[in-house]
Amino acid sequence: MPHQSPISDNVAHDVLRTVFGFESFRQDQETIIRQVLNGKDVFAVMPTGGGKSLCYQLPALLMEGTAIVISPLISLMKDQVDAAVENGIAAVFMNSSLDQREISDVYRRLKEQQVKLLYIAPERFAMPQFTEMLKGIPLSLFAIDEAHCISEWGHDFRPDYLALSAIPALFPGIPIAAFTATATHKVQQDIISKIGLRTPHSVRASFNRPNLFYQVEPKSQVEQQLLKFLKDREGEAGIIYRTTRDAVNETAEFLDSSGIKALPYHAGLSVEVRERNQEAFNKDEVSVIVATIAFGMGIDKSNVRFVVHADLPRHIEGYYQETGRAGRDGEPAHCLLFFSRGDIPKIRYFIDKMEDEGERRIALEKLNQTVRFASHNVCRRKQLLSFFGEAYPAANCEACDICTGSADRIDISTDARIFMSAMARTNERFGIVHIIDVVMGADTKRVRELGHHEIKTFGAGRLHDKNHWHFIVDELLAQELIKQDGDRYPVLKLTPRGAGVLTGPGEVFGLKREAVKIKVRRRNTVEGGRYDEALFERLRAVRKKIAGENHVPPYVIFSDKTLHEMCVHFPKTASEMRMISGVGDVKLKRYGGEFLKEILSYREKAT
Repeated sequence: MPHQSPISDNVAHDVLRTVFGFESFRQDQETIIRQVLNGKDVFAVMPTGGGKSLCYQLPALLMEGTAIVISPLISLMKDQVDAAVENGIAAVFMNSSLDQREISDVYRRLKEQQVKLLYIAPERFAMPQFTEMLKGIPLSLFAIDEAHCISEWGHDFRPDYLALSAIPALFPGIPIAAFTATATHKVQQDIISKIGLRTPHSVRASFNRPNLFYQVEPKSQVEQQLLKFLKDREGEAGIIYRTTRDAVNETAEFLDSSGIKALPYHAGLSVEVRERNQEAFNKDEVSVIVATIAFGMGIDKSNVRFVVHADLPRHIEGYYQETGRAGRDGEPAHCLLFFSRGDIPKIRYFIDKMEDEGERRIALEKLNQTVRFASHNVCRRKQLLSFFGEAYPAANCEACDICTGSADRIDISTDARIFMSAMARTNERFGIVHIIDVVMGADTKRVRELGHHEIKTFGAGRLHDKNHWHFIVDELLAQELIKQDGDRYPVLKLTPRGAGVLTGPGEVFGLKREAVKIKVRRRNTVEGGRYDEALFERLRAVRKKIAGENHVPPYVIFSDKTLHEMCVHFPKTASEMRMISGVGDVKLKRYGGEFLKEILSYREKAT
């Protein structure tokens, strides 16, 4: 490892201000950067939008040599490199999208020490000739993005990541910084062990994303529900996740025929079509991408204002990461999940096909966690953070449907006893669907064959519909009066508490929620005051024009947050523009004049 001269805090802050345009570090950034500059390994769990790229880009600028950034998707690399180059950083990528001449040019620049950041895929690092080449150039650090991909306990295991365990042995003097947005404590330990991090400084930033609003709605006619949601969000960028390719295509076609610019994205499309659709979304040429989870890590767009899950996610890790694509700029964004118990058997079908019993059990528990999240009347934020081992201290998060909606506390004691009695009288050997059939008096072949039409509680709940009885089940599960037992075909069992309520005098209450009106959660104020929305639209147009001329996505020029600040402070000079968050020296020189000109023109017309 090349000798590194001590770097003062003042120098790091100066680079933060002049290159990246920020006056202060976010939580945990400065600590991570200081550890890397001191040659220490780092493991950091930071939520999407938490500013992890700065944690390796800034030290890379201050250290001698080239930083190697390992990232899983080539579609994401280009966006990251474009963003770094716009800040004046010598960054390049090397992947299969380049021809031999372009790869040779990257090698030349590396050997001439003209590159500060080199982005590669894990597959490239596994090539012996590539690692031999790296041994011949000065290196500053290794940054491993999406580090959970190395863990078989993680939700997106990728075998190619296992080759990264060779880094400590091949490059013993070079610090390694591993980053992920989603890792339970178990996955964290597995990542550290698999990579072979050397007594790393570990950081677990808060998983809380206060700018995200979480909402779950019952799914009925999902395309019409989507249309209703989108009508209030004209021109805003968003992602809609569907489980299957067919559902993606059908939803994209439906929205497009309804006047909403939408494109599909899934693995069944050709590489060219996927790249073209993603580029159209990144460049704000279409507002909505309808995608399978294949779109998960391939998006770095900062101004996504909503993420909708139109089908039930398979696990909380994936749901958290996918919702994390919204509001990366720190501005308000909406995360909506349409929940139907009809989605559960579709996922169970694939889980039941798993041959390994352990894998099947883990997948089923992950599915059950998602169902509990969607069906329980508990603060969504509190549930999400709890999954990652973090306690949310406030009683009301003020940013989810549970905390902001209205609910009536109703006595469900009678219906609870009817349901639990039906469970007991059928010897606790059946699942949710069958017990609901019994209490509703369903005249099915199975009910009659089992003789369950003769028990006392048969038909005792026929005055209520299935939705009501699913509500009762959800409340009983949430209050741990009953539980589900078994993997492939879970049956309902009474807990000791439930047995006590069934035979005793206790009361059971449930929260009956009113349907929350899906409304636009916008905020036209930022730190410093209310921003001018008319000027914001004009600056968006300027940004899009400049982005088109430079062949980069608009958010790479300036984020929505930066434009919002301009629309609060109305900078008149270059020095005033330089005080806007996100405006570094290079961007000020390249683009500041055009934005100042537009602001001046707007003010003149307004007076």
